[in-house]
Amino acid sequence: CFNSGSSWNNCDFETNLCKVLPEFNLQPGWIRRNGQSGMGPPYFDHNGNESAYFLSLSSEMQSSSSALRTNVFLPTDEEHLCQVRFHYWISQMSGTLMVGLQKHSEDTVTNIWQVSGELRNQWNVNTITINSTEKYEV
Repeated sequence: CFNSGSSWNNCDFETNLCKVLPEFNLQPGWIRRNGQSGMGPPYFDHNGNESAYFLSLSSEMQSSSSALRTNVFLPTDEEHLCQVRFHYWISQMSGTLMVGLQKHSEDTVTNIWQVSGELRNQWNVNTITINSTEKYEV
């Protein structure tokens, strides 16, 4: 996604939250941890690395929801497509992971992808292509 001139942002959480997800946008319940944290599965990241970091929603948040919000991205066009690729793990019996798009002229977040229930207790990967003629957040 195009964000102030850079053409690619990689977010691995190894040193911090990374440029795409600013610290102040981390809502309660999200924690940065790795597989060795003693907090239960997953015990490794999507590459099988036990010491690599990822974001996890704490077990106390099971009955409520919590969001992650990106920085502002610039409008897309034929030259500047935005693809968001992410790895995810769902371990709870219930719960839904959703990706939303908020354009700057709109007050509401539009749901553009969601998953619930299937493929539990394993890493999955998804890529979403985003088109927006104005600035937006994901």
